[in-house]
Amino acid sequence: MNLGYFISKRISREQRDGFSSITHKIAIVSIAIGLSAAIVSFLIMEGFQSTIKSKIYSFSSHLLVTRFTMNNSMEEQPFFYNIDLYNNYKKYGFIDHVQEYSHKAGLIKTDDEVLGIFFKGIGKSFHLDAFKQNMVEGEFLHLPDSNYAFEVVISSTIANKIRAKVNDEIVVHFFQNPPRFRKLKVVGIYETNLSDYYDSKVIIGDIRLISRLNDWADSVAGGLEVFVKDPKDVDLAYEVIGEDMDYDLYIEKVSDKYVQVFEWLGLISRQVNILLGVILTVVCVNMISVVLILVMERTQMIGLLKAMGGNNRLIRSIFIYSGVNLIAKGLLYGNVIGLGFCYIQYKFRLIQLNPHDYYMSFVPISWDWSMVLWLNLLVFAVVTLVLLVPTAIVARVSPIKAIRFD
Repeated sequence: MNLGYFISKRISREQRDGFSSITHKIAIVSIAIGLSAAIVSFLIMEGFQSTIKSKIYSFSSHLLVTRFTMNNSMEEQPFFYNIDLYNNYKKYGFIDHVQEYSHKAGLIKTDDEVLGIFFKGIGKSFHLDAFKQNMVEGEFLHLPDSNYAFEVVISSTIANKIRAKVNDEIVVHFFQNPPRFRKLKVVGIYETNLSDYYDSKVIIGDIRLISRLNDWADSVAGGLEVFVKDPKDVDLAYEVIGEDMDYDLYIEKVSDKYVQVFEWLGLISRQVNILLGVILTVVCVNMISVVLILVMERTQMIGLLKAMGGNNRLIRSIFIYSGVNLIAKGLLYGNVIGLGFCYIQYKFRLIQLNPHDYYMSFVPISWDWSMVLWLNLLVFAVVTLVLLVPTAIVARVSPIKAIRFD
């Protein structure tokens, strides 16, 4: 049996009562609270980021392909979208779906309200599975084989402003010369809570309505939306597709289009990392204090071991084993507390949020087990290495003075 481990186990049994026992409990509690706080913070951060990104990607995809233009108008320059990217996107292993779209500016006019909007036209290739998470009432568009659908899906924000419900009819006036209008039936209501970008101004309808208003030919649209299987491959898709496209087309990452949101999410990551640094500092200071107290209490034992031929490495290993035992207990309790709290929030959504400020109605949890494992390994490795600092005092202990120490 390892002698250092054996002695550390005997010490721990003898110190179940008294001051040392209290310091040990403080060390375990500090590690448990620190790890649980780190787990909760990172899983909430992951949930927050993934929820926001999912809402943006479900509405605008990962990449946008439009015709190159110097015009800053919301309405795109039309082009024939039956290009190789649209017809043969499966040859790119990282692309999940490609669909056409167009925008047209207009306003909704009621007896009491006049509201400016952008009409987003979509076709039968629309990726409904990605958008379903945003539907809160009614159903999605029914696109006929011929003509165009006189249906529209509006946001809950717009519905509240114009006091419209599912199955109501609204009149949409489109900006063009001469001006035109269409009476459309509200068949569904969506909600992303991203009012600054979607909910306050975008309604969804048939792209063929825009084509008819603009006198466009078939297979003409304002752009293509490209969905990537794994968001981590967006940069790769951006480069590969950009090299294969015609020079008159322009590809843009949605993360660049909504750069303010993604920079804000990056700022949240930075703040959580700072929190982790503070937690590790507090835990390390506590562990140094606990091991120093343990060394001071066992000064006579250190002197006896040295007098009997024990070297510094053996004696240091005794206190390191004791410290590692405390760390392991703290990690166990920390995982139980942190993961338990996250499970309760994930299951029952007890902590609610204001969706207009936070873009979601409750605190989200994302179960990133690799992150949990990484946090455990980081806390264990850092705090274990810190144990080498207080145990270095063992080398300075004189056997004669230690035996006489009281």
